[in-house]
Amino acid sequence: MAAALLAAILFNTIPVRGISAEQAIVVDGETGRILYEKRADEPGLIASTTKIMTALIVCEQSNVLDRVRIPKEAVGIEGSSMYLREDEVLTVQELLYGLMLQSGNDAAVALAIYCGGTVEGFVQLMNDKAHRLGLEDTHFANPNGLDAPGHYSTPGDLAKLAIYAMKNPIFKQTVSTKTVKIGERYLRNHNKLLWMVEGADGVKTGFTKAAGRILVSSAQRDGRRLVAVTFNAPNDWQDHRQLLEQGFSDYTVKNIVCKGQVLGQMSIVGGCEEQIPIISDEDFSVALRQGEQWHIELPAKSFEYAPVSEGQDAGIGHVFIDDAPVGSVRLVYGKSAEPQKSPKKPWWKRIF
Repeated sequence: MAAALLAAILFNTIPVRGISAEQAIVVDGETGRILYEKRADEPGLIASTTKIMTALIVCEQSNVLDRVRIPKEAVGIEGSSMYLREDEVLTVQELLYGLMLQSGNDAAVALAIYCGGTVEGFVQLMNDKAHRLGLEDTHFANPNGLDAPGHYSTPGDLAKLAIYAMKNPIFKQTVSTKTVKIGERYLRNHNKLLWMVEGADGVKTGFTKAAGRILVSSAQRDGRRLVAVTFNAPNDWQDHRQLLEQGFSDYTVKNIVCKGQVLGQMSIVGGCEEQIPIISDEDFSVALRQGEQWHIELPAKSFEYAPVSEGQDAGIGHVFIDDAPVGSVRLVYGKSAEPQKSPKKPWWKRIF
């Protein structure tokens, strides 16, 4: 799958009615095509959806079976809580459940200190990861999402983050869990979509008075994943159910280009071959709605000088759907072209 697909242009192609969210996005997780967007690149407060990044870093950098002694700094944190007690011992996995099901701000602090040494050190890990993932309009100031200066993201960035995080099996297993018992604690996932939408398997709710209701959701059907994000949505459960259902029903993922497929011809100057084929060096899939037309624009270069080797880089082909760019594929030459040899002169011409 071409990485460039994640740079797909924003689409308003799902015929949505009555969405309550001020900002929203729906992304096909397999191909990266944006199926719907509404002010998806505008930064805003993200509340507890922050914990997607917190959990991801913990899943990637910690052993979930490790036991953590709860420090006093993680006790009595404002907002939602799993009510940790100082010096009690829980596993990293149990704290992850408290973080993602109960949305425990105290669990976020406990995990941050355990994984990053200090809360400040962990926040640096969060921002470093955001940079590596290309989340250009995201910055973290804490691991739990309490409103703070310099703490923000966009629906588009949170969708990218969620798609990446759901590839981590520990993260996915945690956020898809509906209920769990931890000692005397009985935790029930705040994400109602797990019960409302077929195939729903994540991701995270969020709320503060300043941010409003924030929701990141994920659902998977027949090997295909959709991720939806809404900001300040009073009726977010219905918003997400509608967006996900229409995304699955209106679009089908199709492999429109296969590796080795001939996409065009290149004229050769000074070679034994007048033309050689330009082929795709990778497969390319995209979510298509019925009736949509696609085409590929090849590099503007009109000829190549010999010699040319089979498999040599031939540039980038840009994929368009109804004249809107959705990604690109790497191109190579499908045949070699040796330089044309000059005819051998007769012996008498060589003498004179």
